[in-house]
Amino acid sequence: MSMSAKPLISVVIPAYNYAETLPRAVESVLSQLDQATAELLVIDDGSTDSTPQVIERLQIEHAGRFRAIRKPNGGLASVRNRGIEEACGQFLIFLDADDEMAPDALAALVRHIAENPQSRMVIGSHWSVFASGKRSRHEVKPLPASPRLRVRGYLLDKSVSISNGACAMHREVFVPGNYPERFRNTEDIPVFAQVLARFPCTVLNQPLALIHKHDDSLRHNLTHARAAGLELVDEVFSSERMPVQLQGLKQAFLAQRCLSLFRTFYSAGEHDTALNFYRQALRADLRVITRWSYTRKALRLWLRP
Repeated sequence: MSMSAKPLISVVIPAYNYAETLPRAVESVLSQLDQATAELLVIDDGSTDSTPQVIERLQIEHAGRFRAIRKPNGGLASVRNRGIEEACGQFLIFLDADDEMAPDALAALVRHIAENPQSRMVIGSHWSVFASGKRSRHEVKPLPASPRLRVRGYLLDKSVSISNGACAMHREVFVPGNYPERFRNTEDIPVFAQVLARFPCTVLNQPLALIHKHDDSLRHNLTHARAAGLELVDEVFSSERMPVQLQGLKQAFLAQRCLSLFRTFYSAGEHDTALNFYRQALRADLRVITRWSYTRKALRLWLRP
């Protein structure tokens, strides 16, 4: 690739204390990297383990084949935003450092983009890989026809599923808003929602990533859930991200978010906080009372001695 040529695809791997799995992620990309069409960028988010040494070793082993940047720790959203700034490609893939790019993913994406030049987000399927070694393939379904149905399917009905590493986004889609850095998780929800709302999207029913599943710390989840809270709803439905004609979905998403937080805090044994979120869900949409799996749990809390 000449110095002036721009790659079609940039694969960005955010790395924070993933020294053990980072080589697997990097090599899964390098094994299929055609430098005429794609590049790899690894961003170390201020790791405190041996990640910097692992990156240095990989750069020696694969001299000139990928770029690496180290930045102060700022969270995943800050790494992705830095990736948008630093990457040269038209399309970006954010691959987690503990996941892998599926074989032939880049070649399949290049073909798909050539056949669908209007697409601004390509949503692929993926493999879930469990600690036992078992794998489960997640197919990608055809997208609903209208932006409203796509956003509804993603935020409410859960019929539209998007996974980082298994989707490629054109850099145009970040113009309405990039990743909100005040959130340490759920930061991708506002971005995926705005893309479905505002840009042409296509699906590619071929696995693009192997996503390794592991149990997250409940305490870790609680911290992030408490921090994001209901602010996520306002972020998703900010006027910059969500068109005015789709603002009518906000109330239903508020109810959905309250139920999600109810479930998180209920599972953690923080029952008063959980019950407060259930009450807020009812205020947002009385129909949540028919969501029996939630209502039964709430009744148990109300009726406890």
